[in-house]
Amino acid sequence: MTARRVVVFDYESGNVHSAVKALAAAGAEVELTRDRGRALEADGLLVPGVGAFAAVRDALVAHGGDEIIDRRLAGGRPVLGICVGMQVMFARGVERGRPADGLGEWPGTVTELDAPVLPHMGWNTVEPGEGSVLFRGIERERFYFVHSYAAKTWELDVIPPFPQPAVTWATHGERFIAAVENGPLAATQFHPEKSGDAGIRLLRNWVESL
Repeated sequence: MTARRVVVFDYESGNVHSAVKALAAAGAEVELTRDRGRALEADGLLVPGVGAFAAVRDALVAHGGDEIIDRRLAGGRPVLGICVGMQVMFARGVERGRPADGLGEWPGTVTELDAPVLPHMGWNTVEPGEGSVLFRGIERERFYFVHSYAAKTWELDVIPPFPQPAVTWATHGERFIAAVENGPLAATQFHPEKSGDAGIRLLRNWVESL
């Protein structure tokens, strides 16, 4: 089987090199680029994200990432968001009382976790959604989180015959969405590239689904 080609979208948000290394370990042929054509043509597109919701969203838009994501999804071409790269897929985010628009791929608002200690930093278990591909064979593993904000409700109504999304949950103070698999768009709130063997396995599951 020919290696799947994955582009890690380089829009100047966080350290992307660990994601490149993890995808390579998962068996992908990886390219770090912001080139529009390469990002559109790849078998998979990974959208990382570190920092504030509004800043990540603005940087993505400034580099044309919003249009690239829209065009890929319209053509059924897979996209994987990580951490704030997941959060900005929702309609809105509120940080320190300031609302900001997201990319609007999913309805809902990202808000601060109600937890005794923030950020939520470290290893945590998850509750994989029914039919999950990402968590196949690693349902009981732990993954590495670093965040203070999250989506806490899933608001997208999917009408049959379209398949229901697999929504994975975790708990830190309160329940929040840890991952979503919704057709060609998938995302994780945790960092698979920092989650050791379990994270590599999750990325391999995604790469093999491309």
